[in-house]
This record gives sequence, C-alpha cells and structure tokens, in this order.
Amino acid sequence: MISSALLPIADELRRVVGGENVLAAHSDLVVYECDGFVIEKNCPDVVVFPRSTEDVAAIVKICNRYDVPFLPRGAGTSLAGGCLPVGGGVMIVLTRMKQILEINLRDRYAIVQPGVVNLWLTNALKGTGYHYAPDPSSQGACTIGGNVATNSGGPHTLKYGVTVNHTLGIEGVMTDGSIVEFGGPSEDSPGLDLTGTLVGSEGTLVVVTKVWVRLTRNPEGVRTMLGVFDSADDATNSISAIIGAGIIPAALEMMDQGILVAVEAAFHFGFPPDAKAILLIEVDGLEAGLDAQRDRIVELCLQCGAREVRQARDAAERLLLWKCRKQAFGAVGRLSPSYCTQDGVVPRTKLPYILRRIGQIGEKHGVRIVNVFHAGDGNIHPILLFDERDPAQIERVLEASGEILDECIACGGSVTGEHGIGVEKISFMRKLFNDDDLAAMTRLRVAFNPDNRLSPAKMLPTAGACGMEQKHPGRRAAL
Repeated sequence: MISSALLPIADELRRVVGGENVLAAHSDLVVYECDGFVIEKNCPDVVVFPRSTEDVAAIVKICNRYDVPFLPRGAGTSLAGGCLPVGGGVMIVLTRMKQILEINLRDRYAIVQPGVVNLWLTNALKGTGYHYAPDPSSQGACTIGGNVATNSGGPHTLKYGVTVNHTLGIEGVMTDGSIVEFGGPSEDSPGLDLTGTLVGSEGTLVVVTKVWVRLTRNPEGVRTMLGVFDSADDATNSISAIIGAGIIPAALEMMDQGILVAVEAAFHFGFPPDAKAILLIEVDGLEAGLDAQRDRIVELCLQCGAREVRQARDAAERLLLWKCRKQAFGAVGRLSPSYCTQDGVVPRTKLPYILRRIGQIGEKHGVRIVNVFHAGDGNIHPILLFDERDPAQIERVLEASGEILDECIACGGSVTGEHGIGVEKISFMRKLFNDDDLAAMTRLRVAFNPDNRLSPAKMLPTAGACGMEQKHPGRRAAL
C-alpha cells in the first residue's frame, strides 16, 4: 500500500490525469521496480501515465509542491539502472505518449512523442524511401524517448552514428514544470547545442515530451555477409583489417560460440555449431562499387583465417540474419535464468585482448560469459550468466563486471557506449573523469535540476546519492 504521506499526491495526480492513469497498489508498482538491470530493485511510490506534455508539466508541479522526487521511464529496456526509482517517489511512465505527430519528407524530419517505439517509426516510413537510422537491438520494444535519454546506438552506428546524430530538437518539461523547446526541425539551430546536451543525459536534466528526428534516405543497394571463423582472434583481426582497408561498413557485428548456440536453437538459421565466432557484415550505398567492397571484405576475412564468408541470397535471408542478431539477447534465456549485460568500449585493435581477458575474468570468478557486440566501433557487450536467486552468484557477477570495465579503461576506452551510467556505473565516473570534469558536469545538472528532484542518484557521484540522502533522508533505497 502507498504510504499515508503520499496519499494526497496520488489523489492530486488522479484529478489531473484520471484514476486509470495512476498506479499506487504494490502489486502494480512491483512491475516498475527495475529496468533491464535486474540486480538493483526498488519500487516507486506512485506510477503515473501522462498522455500529453501538459500532463507532464502538471505532474512535475505537483511533485515540487510535495517535495517528492520524480523520474521518467520509457519501455524499461535500459540496462544500467537508469529507470531505477532509487528514493521511491513518482515514476512518470511515458509509454502512453505514443503518437507520430508529423512526417515531413521534404525537410527530412519526423516529430514523435517519447513513447513511440523505435520500430513503429521504421514501419511508418516503409515505402517512402527514407528511414530513421538508429536501430538498437531492442528496436521492437525500446522507445525513442528512451533512446534519447541514453544516446542509444545499434548495429548501424558504425556508418550512421548514434541517436544524437539524428536528433534535431527536443521539447521537454523543466524541473519547475515549464515547457521549453531546444532546437527544432532545421539542420543547424543557432546558439548553444542544448539538444546535444540533453541527448544522453539519462533523464536527469528534463523530462522529454517531444522529439524532432532526422530522416535518412534509404541506400540504393545493400550487401550482407556472414563470416565464419574458427577463432575469435581471427574474427577480431578481420574487423581491423576491413576498417584499415578504408571500408566503413554500415554494420559490423560479432557473436561468439556461446551466443551462437542459443541463437541457432532459437532461429535455426544454420550457423555452424563448431564455429568459434561469426561476423555479420553489411555494406550499403550506391550500387556502383558495392560488389567491389563485398569482394574486398571477403578477401580480407579469408586472409585473416575465415573458414567461409556467405552472402545473404535475398532480402528474406538478410532479414533473418538481422533477426538472429537483434534477438540474440532474448535467446540468452535458453542459457541462464538471469543475465547482466556490460557495455564497455575499447579501440578496435584491442578487441582480441579484451575478449581473452573477458574469458579469463569469467574463469576467475566462476561466471559463464558469452559475447555479442558492435565490433566495428569496439563497443563490447559481454553477457554474464547467473541466477539472481543466489546472492553468491550476484556478488561474483558484480566483481567480474567491475574487472571487465576496469580493463576497458586500461585499454584507453570507456565503461559505456550506449547503455549509460545509470546507477550501475556511478563508481566508475571517478575513474574516467577528474574532479574538475565532474564539477563541470555537476554545475550543468544543477542549472537544469537545481533541487535534484529529477532522477536523483543517477550518473554523477557528486550530485547523485549524496544529494539524494541530503534532500530526502531515509528514502534512498539500499543498494
């Protein structure tokens, strides 16, 4: 049951958005206790579903009057605890704000509400000759508002870039309840790049209520290949060889043997069960030159030790290949009841080293680890398999995850490429940045979020848990 102290706020929220759009029973709230990072859990006190920007503004003003923390949530597919309601409070779930408001092909933009699922926009653009380029692996479930919050990537970011490269403008509700637009439909808005500042801020600066996204013309042609390797080293060396030859594929993805077993069991594509790694490689653009790029890639892979390189025979086979890749995480359920996905980044030439270290770290801690990742830009996604019902396994997974991320930093990389910092990686911020860097980030957040009510205890160690404990003593969840 909701605490008596928060009964008045729940009643006010019902008057604003309707009783059917407010949840306060524990049996309902437990659904929202975590996102895809299942290791940390805590229930919000109230969940509210706005249907308009004005609803969001009214909700924020109510939270301010009661001095209650609040945070936005999309589909909850995020993997670093960005949606975790650390101190309870009000969770603003934006999934009912799901309209595609405008598609403007002449000016190459669309306007969407934050609850629009990424794939819905892709489907809405079919037949127009245009597409929205960012395509996270969770594309069928994740929302564009969530993509903006974490600056999501996906398989095609190697050539096309991440969410920030395709976000023209944002409408957001500030922490005082005011509605502000940043950027807009034009290609280059004057003044400071506040749109770029908001993308990737993980819901700590504004509550996003509308997004202007850039539309990209469809390529004239596509060639999709599958390289089969007898060693992970050969596969990762092929990646460096392809990029070193001056070829920038649209996508360059890798799956190791551990994940191949699960994917093959789920989709029956015909992956060789004894392969140690496969590369999914795609080039696109003008038809002229694509065959030459394909042939050069095949040559380079074979030189690096590939057993074979297949080409998708038609559009149906290409779609099946991408289905295998994008639903690989779902197939992990065949391997383990629980899993934790990491999100480090290393230089491409360090991929052979980091994969070996991941294997060694897994053996050290008794944790099975499989790998599927955006190999072309060095964005690794080791998947640590465990059973969350066993506290000892959770501890080993956390220790192994920390060592993997430390190795990424030692390689000259980062602890996140697209999943964000959330609550999971706050302790790594001091390893990545010095005190001056963190102070500058904190000043920016204070400018947008002076009372730290919006998404407290996220991203920054200096203005995260400490600030939360000071403003709301006793309400912070035990982490």
